[in-house]
Amino acid sequence: MERLSDARGRLIDYARISVTDRCNYRCVYCMPEEGVSLLDHADVMRYEEILLICDILQELGVRKIRFTGGEPLVRKGMVPFLLEFRRKFPDMAVALTTNAALLARHAIDLASVELSGLNISLDTIDPRKFREITRVGEVADVFEGVDAAVKAGISNVKTNTVLIRGFNDDELMDIIRYAWSKGVTPRLIEFMPLGDDVWNREKFISSTEILSMLSRCGEWLLAENNEIDEGNLAPRGPAKYYFDAQSGNRVGIIEAVSNHFCTTCNRLRITAAGRMRACLFSRTETDLLPLLRAGDREALKRAIVDGINLKPDYWENIRDGKLRMSGIGG
Repeated sequence: MERLSDARGRLIDYARISVTDRCNYRCVYCMPEEGVSLLDHADVMRYEEILLICDILQELGVRKIRFTGGEPLVRKGMVPFLLEFRRKFPDMAVALTTNAALLARHAIDLASVELSGLNISLDTIDPRKFREITRVGEVADVFEGVDAAVKAGISNVKTNTVLIRGFNDDELMDIIRYAWSKGVTPRLIEFMPLGDDVWNREKFISSTEILSMLSRCGEWLLAENNEIDEGNLAPRGPAKYYFDAQSGNRVGIIEAVSNHFCTTCNRLRITAAGRMRACLFSRTETDLLPLLRAGDREALKRAIVDGINLKPDYWENIRDGKLRMSGIGG
């Protein structure tokens, strides 16, 4: 089997694929209040085109695919697509990231997909602040989605919380305890410098400070086996997991800024429009859609290999302060 690696020898075995640029929320760090210009449906990858990309990626040694958006569950036919993915690629780990607003209605069918992981974005459990950060959302819908996922038996459910000083840092333990009460793993993420209109250094909380905050409510030790079980085939993720010495409960921390993992980054991203990014912050994209529409398998493989070699040493070298997450896939 060929193994996909970049010019610096980093092995690429994990792909994040956005299936839509549409979302039912308008989160402040993802898009401006007026929204964004949406892709024409003709310019969005069809499901069969996504399956073709996945087939080539598997041939190149990619072992895990995570589907994102926008919000992936707003796309019609998403769950049947995941079931078809599982049928075609039984040996590949497949995960989903969602805001969980629509999760309750799909949870039973999603359980049949045998996801290796389900990540749920949850930056606050306060109803007022939830409406503030999402502009339109109701946190009760997320709670219902979490309950439905757990009841359906979906494994490896995690909540992802971006900690922002002055917004949700006062909820730290409440969010963690909520996740524990549902039997899911909470993860805390450093606020990354996306668009400069929503990020500044004063809002940033480092992993060191996060651990200091946690220490007021327990004795936290770095887990020796520092990954949550995502199946034997799932590549290791960026989180470091800690457990409380008394309760044994776990928390993940993602040090995306203070202790970045660029030197070991194992991922690529493909947008809903079929454009591949070797780095989240990169403005350089490899347009795969024309090759997909032509069905040129060998040309697609070459384009992916060549595009990976554009992966930068470190995201800060290419950051321009204008990034918005909508449509990229996170």
